[in-house]
Amino acid sequence: MSFNVNILIIGDDPHLYDQLKNSYISKSSNFSFCSPQEDFLSIIKNKKIHAVILELKRSKNERMIFLKKLKQFDPLLDVITIAESTDSEDVMDFINQGGTDYLTKPFKINILLLMIQKVIEKKDLRKESFRLEKRLDKKYFYQGMIGKSPYMLDIFAHIDNISKYFTGVLITGETGTGKEMVARALHKLSHLKNKKLVICDCASIPEHLFESELFGYIKGAFTGADKDKNGLFDEAHGGIILLDEIGEIPVTTQAKLLRALEYSQFRPLGSSKSRIVEVKVLSTTNRNLREGIKNGIFREDLFHRLNKVEIHIPPLRERPEDIPLLIRYFLTHYSHKLSKKIKGVSRQAQKLLLQYQWPGNVRELENVLESALIHSKKEFIDTADLPQHLQKVLLKAKKASLIFEENLFTLEELEKEYIAHLLKINQNNLKKTAKILNISRTTLYNKLSKYNIRHSNPSP
Repeated sequence: MSFNVNILIIGDDPHLYDQLKNSYISKSSNFSFCSPQEDFLSIIKNKKIHAVILELKRSKNERMIFLKKLKQFDPLLDVITIAESTDSEDVMDFINQGGTDYLTKPFKINILLLMIQKVIEKKDLRKESFRLEKRLDKKYFYQGMIGKSPYMLDIFAHIDNISKYFTGVLITGETGTGKEMVARALHKLSHLKNKKLVICDCASIPEHLFESELFGYIKGAFTGADKDKNGLFDEAHGGIILLDEIGEIPVTTQAKLLRALEYSQFRPLGSSKSRIVEVKVLSTTNRNLREGIKNGIFREDLFHRLNKVEIHIPPLRERPEDIPLLIRYFLTHYSHKLSKKIKGVSRQAQKLLLQYQWPGNVRELENVLESALIHSKKEFIDTADLPQHLQKVLLKAKKASLIFEENLFTLEELEKEYIAHLLKINQNNLKKTAKILNISRTTLYNKLSKYNIRHSNPSP
């Protein structure tokens, strides 16, 4: 599935341009030429150049300055240089700084054509990879949630199974894991999807106002109650109420809440008459309610009434395979929202985002990427764009290990590093590693061989 590659020749003599323009490679390439004195960066931008050939009668240092400008402008740009130096150190310096290939004079045009063909094939592969990635993203995008880890795929299937039948669901997990999104998915997939979903943010209600907030009050119930006011249960009648962070409800209100759930009726504050209410109840908590029962701060009977079905969302640090998908999604989302063109993240930034423990979970990752995108002045997020507390993590890692050259991850490099990381944390347990990757053990063996990953004392 080939597509034309736009190639710019920056040189002192247009003779090479004439040769390439008339060669067989021109069928899959569009060639342009400019002198080193021209504004080649503007040409690259305006003509959407994919690769550059440097044919300059310049010193090594001057060639490296050109390379640096090109890679800073577009880190994905392929750069081939043609030079008279045959010094192997010059070649390695050029490649290490991001150059694609190095050709020494005198050279045969066929050699250059093969180098260009490699660039074309790489661009074809990259385009196909992006297309496949987008298809995968859709596969792992579920009701506003994203995940490919076994944990999240199980949660997606569980939501599908219970959404049409639930009478009470308790959604547990740390702050920022996406508990409210699970609740919204259950509402959207239920037979009450056209009815209201009323959200009660229990953590934001002062203790003395809980009862009136949930059940309302009548005129004269207390000083300042100059008219009747409906509560959230009135508002949710016929639909669903989400009791967000249910563990924050004081014990004094829990008994009245339990009665409302068991008998489908309640009394507004100050009233002697009961009201009938029909609601489905969802609740979330970041607390351990079982511990709360032991400590006497949460009623056991209320817990069992709410917990007909429990959905637990694991923290992001326990499902690192979801992080690359989330990064791509949030960068795309905020690029559109902020009208900024961001192509991805640098190698070091990607490495740091994968290593960080994310105590604030998905919400923290989203906030970090939005902030980084706002601060970034380039087309790629790098470590300097990330918050200070993440950069401190990177500094510690640099002290403890070799510092890798700032570069971009290819899909294969990312997969290789991720598989090696999983093997390490799973103590070379191939069965567990294959399960997390959602592949067969045979496929895992093939990948270990492909990437030359050693796995001492392999377990079954």
